[in-house]
Amino acid sequence: MGNVLCSKGERPIELTPRQLEIIELVQKHAPVTGEQIAESLGVSRPTIRSDLSVLIMLGHLDAKPKVGYFLGKEQTAVGKLKDKLLTLKVKDRMSRPVAITEQATVNDAVIELFMENTGMLAVTDSQGLLSGMVSLKDLLKVTLGNPGAAGIPISMVMTRLPRIATIGPEDTLWEAAKKMLEHQVGGLPVVKPADGSADRSRLEVVGRITKTSMTQVLVDLSSEL
Repeated sequence: MGNVLCSKGERPIELTPRQLEIIELVQKHAPVTGEQIAESLGVSRPTIRSDLSVLIMLGHLDAKPKVGYFLGKEQTAVGKLKDKLLTLKVKDRMSRPVAITEQATVNDAVIELFMENTGMLAVTDSQGLLSGMVSLKDLLKVTLGNPGAAGIPISMVMTRLPRIATIGPEDTLWEAAKKMLEHQVGGLPVVKPADGSADRSRLEVVGRITKTSMTQVLVDLSSEL
């Protein structure tokens, strides 16, 4: 069976070989009537009635009275792009993490941001676990008009857990994109529970996913369609 994704969300739907064959026929001959599809498959029209209904419901086909069937939104370039984003995992496209310790200063953070050409830094505690995040915006707020800002500990500037939006390596790129928009952030730390713990206060930073990396994914996937 073919493994495809439903239009709303996110659970995989198994299409039968006949349903996949119907999609292929419509792709080649649209608009095509139900009778023509049935004849091509060597079956009766009632036999494929439920298949056509399922494909329309899932958005793979659409139909117009007295015209026939044609491809639905899930088979367009936009639909296929969404399917790919729902299939790709964050771990497939994440970058290596860039982190500083809680003992670092604002000056250290500014240098690290520019050296790494990034807009966000993870802040780790003495055990190397995530304790906060600091962005270029955070640093600008504290440095503007403050000549002594360079020596301020980054722990006084960062956003602390649990107010940080994070994403897991096994989550999809679609989920990452939605979370960035929801929280209005330019990137997310990719984390996993430390030592297999379910305690959200003990998170190991394993990567980062940013708007730049998401844009690169969209460009790469669009060129494949």
